[in-house]
Amino acid sequence: MQNVSRWLLVLAGISGAIAVGIGALGAHSLPKQLEKRGLAPEAIAKKLDQCELGARYQMYHALALVAIALSNRARNSRWLTVASVLFLIGTLCFSGGLYSIVFADQILHWSIVPLGGTTLIAAWLCIAAGALRGSEPATLSSAG
Repeated sequence: MQNVSRWLLVLAGISGAIAVGIGALGAHSLPKQLEKRGLAPEAIAKKLDQCELGARYQMYHALALVAIALSNRARNSRWLTVASVLFLIGTLCFSGGLYSIVFADQILHWSIVPLGGTTLIAAWLCIAAGALRGSEPATLSSAG
């Protein structure tokens, strides 16, 4: 499990760095880029809000991954491992979906952002379930 924790820290560090970079881009150069595209002020404001929201949520969940990685080193919990995978998928869908709307004016599918949000909620619930149950989640072979 030490190897999993190490990779979670690597991914958390990369995700945090991306969040800071996109946040800085959104605060400094994005407004002028959007103006050059000829967007209306309301559309620019909406895209800036979407960029900020994506970066904020990405940072929150990068920090959560750091906490999981450090906690999982001592505890070796499958609940935390499942939560970390869900955080990674959820951040990719939620923040990545918002970034694609802001920077590329498109998204793979309208449901990608809400799907990411739902996945992030599931990750937090895995943490809560693991703390309440104090045991590991059932595997497919042991369920039923």
